[in-house]
Amino acid sequence: MFNTKKSVARRTFLRGVGTALALPLLDAMIPANTALAQTAAKPVKRFGAMYVPHGKMMAQWTPRSSGLDFKFSPILEPLQPFRDRLVVLSGLTGPPTVVNGGHAVAPVSFLNGNISPRPTEGDDIYAARTFDQLLAKSIGQTTPFPSLEVATEDFSTSVGACDTGYSCTYMNTISWANPTTPLPMETNPRVVFERMFRGTGSAAQRAQRMHEDRSILDSVTEATARFQSGLGAKDRGRLSDYMDNVREVERRIQRAEKQSESNIAIDVPLGPPELYEQHVAVLFDLMAIAWQTDATRIFTFMMARDVSSISFPQIGVPDPHHALSHEANRGDSAKAAKFAKVNTYHVQLVAKFLETLRSTQDGDGTLLDHSILFYGSGMSNGNQHSHHPLPLFLAGGGSGELKGNRHLVFPDQTPVANMLLTLAHKYGVNVDSFGKSTATLDI
Repeated sequence: MFNTKKSVARRTFLRGVGTALALPLLDAMIPANTALAQTAAKPVKRFGAMYVPHGKMMAQWTPRSSGLDFKFSPILEPLQPFRDRLVVLSGLTGPPTVVNGGHAVAPVSFLNGNISPRPTEGDDIYAARTFDQLLAKSIGQTTPFPSLEVATEDFSTSVGACDTGYSCTYMNTISWANPTTPLPMETNPRVVFERMFRGTGSAAQRAQRMHEDRSILDSVTEATARFQSGLGAKDRGRLSDYMDNVREVERRIQRAEKQSESNIAIDVPLGPPELYEQHVAVLFDLMAIAWQTDATRIFTFMMARDVSSISFPQIGVPDPHHALSHEANRGDSAKAAKFAKVNTYHVQLVAKFLETLRSTQDGDGTLLDHSILFYGSGMSNGNQHSHHPLPLFLAGGGSGELKGNRHLVFPDQTPVANMLLTLAHKYGVNVDSFGKSTATLDI
């Protein structure tokens, strides 16, 4: 019997004028009569970290039972549909709480393994390489982007001290290449989109395309038609769905830009969506596409920044986030209810992203099956600026490395570095220690 199945390279692009469109994993990229582990469909492990500031209302965050089949807490309730892919972590601690500077310590230590930053208001910053960059050096070197760093708020122009005794730099990112090199977080979805799909051409050409109504997909229409003609029905449908998704993300970015333009009278650079929920959603969708096309395997996302004054009137909470985190933990029951509502809202946004990953096919499973997502805050009690116990959870399957439906309660003062060391081993990075780790954990 002769096998006439078309074979396509995994790193295939559809090219148009100034456009190089990466493709999702298709059946045609899996050579016939070849073991799955030897093909492009071999499960690729991915990692994403999502940070929120100001801690949580811990009494409504922590599940009241542990182990398998635990009872969900009110804040975590939106994650019920993903029980089989969820591990809630309790008892883990960050660096020692400081009298001042808690809002600087929280984000900078979220992924660095319990390393406190050097107290300074100058440019002699010093912290540690973060877990995402450890992975980027190991599993991110064969992708166009070793890692992507995104956020919803840009305070990178802030100078001096943004918290008592600590440089603003410590609060602007959760990703560090090394102890003295923080990585900038991109807040503008348009810039992320351009990097992923329109990286070719001069700066002037890219700027012109940003202002065109024409979709990038229009420039690859002919190439797409030729490519689809040689695919099977399943692959044609998968490619069509992918193209529709890219076009929809682009349309939402363009619509947000036009709304922003309509409210100004001067020529300014186009910026992110004005509505927080839209901003978060489009960045999550871009990260999903980046994973689907293997543009990157690692991302970090600051869903908000410490001392942020953002409010959430869309859910009935007009109070500034930072102030609310203090008031809620001072015994004000009304403020506590509002803060818990904000906490739940953030989890709901993450749940939508998890659903996107679960519904996106990836080889013999889904993006959620082959990924590990790490969500939480570097702070516990927002009024005390404490870093223990941290509100954290893991989601996903990690290509079989992570078993869900568990609430794990660790001994008091177990460093979060131990959890990161354990994850490193699950990704095949066999380091002896990470940060101030003392042991691996049974996760």
